[in-house]
Amino acid sequence: MSVTAIIGAQWGDEGKGKIIDLLAQEADFVIRFNGGANAGHTVVNEYGISRFHLIPSGIFNPRVTCIIGGGVLVDLETLLEEIESLREKGVDTTGRLLVSQRCHVVMPYHRLLDRLYEAAKGKSSVGTTGRGIGPTYADKVSYNGIRLADMADESVFAEKLGMQLSVKNRLIAALGEEPLSLEQIFSQYRSLYAVLAPFICEPFPIVQKALAENKRILLEGAQGTLLDPDWGTYPFCTASTTLANEGTSGAGIPPAEIKRVVGVVKAYTTRVGHGPMPTELSDETGELLREFGAERGVTTGRPRRCGWFDAEIARFSAMLNGFTEMALTKLDVLDQFAEIEIAVGYEVDGKRVHYVDGDAQFLSHCRPIYEKMPGWRTSIQGAKSFADLPSAAQDYVRRLEELIGVPITIVSVGPERGQTIRR
Repeated sequence: MSVTAIIGAQWGDEGKGKIIDLLAQEADFVIRFNGGANAGHTVVNEYGISRFHLIPSGIFNPRVTCIIGGGVLVDLETLLEEIESLREKGVDTTGRLLVSQRCHVVMPYHRLLDRLYEAAKGKSSVGTTGRGIGPTYADKVSYNGIRLADMADESVFAEKLGMQLSVKNRLIAALGEEPLSLEQIFSQYRSLYAVLAPFICEPFPIVQKALAENKRILLEGAQGTLLDPDWGTYPFCTASTTLANEGTSGAGIPPAEIKRVVGVVKAYTTRVGHGPMPTELSDETGELLREFGAERGVTTGRPRRCGWFDAEIARFSAMLNGFTEMALTKLDVLDQFAEIEIAVGYEVDGKRVHYVDGDAQFLSHCRPIYEKMPGWRTSIQGAKSFADLPSAAQDYVRRLEELIGVPITIVSVGPERGQTIRR
């Protein structure tokens, strides 16, 4: 099994950074294949707490080559800041971080338009991160994007940037903002590109060679299944495909090579931004989950909406992605509860329904059907094996396995890499 995909099974923020950092200890390559700097992956290890928006979370293994695939949108400033932060921690990325020349670049007008569009929508806004991801993907699919390859040639970059600003500045002015300066952006981004240039290459031959040699490859997914623009809660979603199959185009991996798909799911449910969330708790329990889980978005800093575990969406994600196994994170956050609830399904007007039966509007009317289980009311952060967990915690994990229909092979009982149980 040379290729393993790591995919979020909820609305993102499932703890993929920790799981990737863990599995990267057994890998040769880690490839980020989708999304942009709207993603936020947190890693806690011997280097302290690290938060990444673009650099793959496997970077701390010195034997691993990390690749930012062509399906990723690159924010030059963010990426260079992350490279510098790693250098300050003593982590050398030279020769180990490769950035595809096919990556589209997030430009200043993308970030500005993202905020202006959200403001113009008022109450109908979708709650984006403001990182310019949607407008950049819109440019990509409408043949208006600027890729890293375009920036290698000064004249090509100048021509494309000038053409885009001639259009974008009209939109910006119409939305009440001052037009952007071509000269300023051109100068700034040429300088940023010059610093990043040593990392830019075409990684496809490297990936194909790794496949031929049966190297161990991890595909790092960003966001979560329920944020996918086709299968998520559209329009309250992200702009990139968040499913396991996106590893094919985003990383240059043939689909038949992806033999192992690990779904990452939190022991409860969270969501950032707008959109339906059937198990959301707007009471003391929701506040306690937020407090115990330190639930704030890595990218936005916004408090996450919290609720009990939603088995309906986890089961759907498992079927859609073909999860071969699951990683359960933040089980320790439930240590304080005497009773824990699980949403085993939905109902509308007394009739049993499923996530796939409708759209986001339909989901907003779904009411969870809860099943109660006893809590364990003791800390599990020191557990080294599944047998070390209290019987109630073991029963909870087994019940989630039954409801999802996929074995849970990894259980996280704390934020650090070592606080993980392998089953």
